[in-house]
Amino acid sequence: MQKFVNDPVSFTDDSLAGILAAHPTMLRAVSRRGIVRADAPVRGKVAIATGGGYGHLPLFLGYVGSGLADGVAVGDVFSSPSHAEMLAVTKAIDGGAGVFYLYGNYGGDIMNFDLAAELAGDEGITVASFQASDDVASAPKGNEADRRGVAGIFFLYKIAGARADAGGSLDEVVAVTRHAAARIRSMGVALSPCIVPAAGRPTFSVEPGQMELGMGIHGEPGTRSGPLESADQIAGHLVAALLDDLPYQPGESAAVLVNGLGATPKEELYILYRRVHGLLSDAGVSVARAFVGEYATSLEMAGASVSLLKLDDELSALLAAPAESPFVVFR
Repeated sequence: MQKFVNDPVSFTDDSLAGILAAHPTMLRAVSRRGIVRADAPVRGKVAIATGGGYGHLPLFLGYVGSGLADGVAVGDVFSSPSHAEMLAVTKAIDGGAGVFYLYGNYGGDIMNFDLAAELAGDEGITVASFQASDDVASAPKGNEADRRGVAGIFFLYKIAGARADAGGSLDEVVAVTRHAAARIRSMGVALSPCIVPAAGRPTFSVEPGQMELGMGIHGEPGTRSGPLESADQIAGHLVAALLDDLPYQPGESAAVLVNGLGATPKEELYILYRRVHGLLSDAGVSVARAFVGEYATSLEMAGASVSLLKLDDELSALLAAPAESPFVVFR
């Protein structure tokens, strides 16, 4: 295992300590694995809380900041955060307008977030929840609620955060998040596995010269394995799957995210984006906003995903609103 670690067991806590030391004016800890905006709570604003397993930076922690989420609970690598950490975050960010839990559709997270919401309710805090489920490879069309949440949640943090910052009520923040989520589709491909420090070995296997189309960010099975294809061919598979699942009419516009999974150079991501942009143009879809880089990773996994958000006037305006965290900046 070739990694910058001390004790593999302390990997998450050592990394969190480094982040807090690097960004003291933007983030602060409220518990061992609970981190919030330094200025939390923001009185009168709907607070947004997220969380999940570590190892996906900038997901989830990287989206805590102004115009985004207000706090995050972090679990061990690829493991759910505890309900106690989530409750501590909830209490620290509550500004009196309610708290919105926004996270990925994974069983352990749902269980712990639901328990935290119940306990927060006992303390007089109103909580609403939503699980992102944008990965088209993880369940067939018609079973969208069963899908995994992957990189497309990036768009939801931005849109929910902008609506909350604009003074939206809890119901309004939930409503626009649901509206946006129904218009997001994602799919990825892995070219190599990753190594969880505490395990010290790859979490799955991708043989040299092979790829795993549709694999999840924890190594969950994809739709098929096969020989590594060209960047243009891979982009073609991904875009075709996304447009088949949520068709666009000529003249509609999209925001596009080409996301690296941890070990893919930006140069390669832009090669993928080049073809994604061309395929969308051929379909009559205009690209209004493009995001290329690492937005939801899986440690040092090589690979990428593509997410499309079908835009309308409301979503375009919210996506354009300013926001900032230590990891991402929108201007």
